[in-house]
Amino acid sequence: MTARFKDHFSERAAQYALWRPGYPAGLARLLAELAPSRELALDCGCGSGQFSRLLAREFRQVVGIDASAAQIGRARAAARVHYRTAPAEHSGLDDASVDLLTAAQAAHWFALDAFYAEARRVLRRRGCVALISYGLPRLHGEVGELVLDLHDRVLGPYWPPERRHVVDGYRNLPFPFDAVATPSLHMQAEWTLAQLLGYIGTWSALRAAEAALGGAALERFEQRLRAAWGEPQATREVSWPLSLRVGHAR
Repeated sequence: MTARFKDHFSERAAQYALWRPGYPAGLARLLAELAPSRELALDCGCGSGQFSRLLAREFRQVVGIDASAAQIGRARAAARVHYRTAPAEHSGLDDASVDLLTAAQAAHWFALDAFYAEARRVLRRRGCVALISYGLPRLHGEVGELVLDLHDRVLGPYWPPERRHVVDGYRNLPFPFDAVATPSLHMQAEWTLAQLLGYIGTWSALRAAEAALGGAALERFEQRLRAAWGEPQATREVSWPLSLRVGHAR
């Protein structure tokens, strides 16, 4: 564990495991094709293992690590996936052993210089590194406008400063690898009202917002969202454009 670890999610580990959206299978295939082989993938900041399990479809072995023991405790078991509690900056893996190193919705929390040094240490020659992020969910109509208002206006002052990198699509993060162009990809889901509210409940701004505002502001949002949604069991399309920084170790 490092002193730099900022734990925004352990208290909500159960919700995170239940409500966070899944990544498209095509993303794992794309990254596997860029790796020098398909022996070992390391998923850093893996949370409850959403992307680790997807990588296991493409790699003989996947190691998922997270600095939060609570998150790892909620990670769902899968064939060829091994979870451990460890910070991204100190994976514990052997030198030059990793074909693909990923960080999905996590790199903005890392001590980047130390993380990149660890990536260079564990990656094989021309191993692939991929930073993946997604920002605001997109929904049509009034529901989408309400979610945008919550995200930008109500919660705006309470987002951790690192979250700006997600909003920027990781464009302003340093990336000391040989960059690879990638196609546009997005995540997509058909969600009920309960699923959307569960996902919003995992946002890293909520604890600070609740402490500062109390529950009234968020209760007003939920009431307005329920009125705009209509039948709670009706589903709506939700999408998240993915931002990727992908490259090869030198």
